[in-house]
Amino acid sequence: MKLLLDTPRLSLRHLKPEDAAFLMELMNEPPYIANIGDRGVRTVADAMRYIEEKYTTSYVRHGFGLYLVELVESNAPIGICGLVKRELLDHPDLGFAYLRRFWSKGYATEAARATLEYARESLMLSYIYGVVSPKNTRSIRLLEHLGLRFVRSLELPGQLLESHLYGTELKAA
Repeated sequence: MKLLLDTPRLSLRHLKPEDAAFLMELMNEPPYIANIGDRGVRTVADAMRYIEEKYTTSYVRHGFGLYLVELVESNAPIGICGLVKRELLDHPDLGFAYLRRFWSKGYATEAARATLEYARESLMLSYIYGVVSPKNTRSIRLLEHLGLRFVRSLELPGQLLESHLYGTELKAA
């Protein structure tokens, strides 16, 4: 699969069916369920279907989506990061999630910065959102570190609790 983005320590690429076992592990970690939601992905087959229905569809329909984040040195998958287009928002939002064992190493910041640069330089996007649970202080800190600021609260379809919407203009470098 063609490399989409790279940083000194990470590579980002489209998710493919072979990534299903990793995605199943990520989506069943307690922090993922608590902060993003339970997507009902319990088997590798569920994850393969999710990749096809959500990620592959987004790549085709919007020209972007969430990408697999791998370590350059080992090709080990550590998380996902990319752009999500929600029908209720007028701009895409930055999304990310990482296996807990890869937290606090700067990977989320590194991948998010590369994604924002890609959004600005290659996709020519002028504004980006971040949607986050108000209880997810780690993700809020990352969004603020990246320059996003609180816009408003919003209710997402299928979510029991309200989310917070952050946003920023993507200015030319």
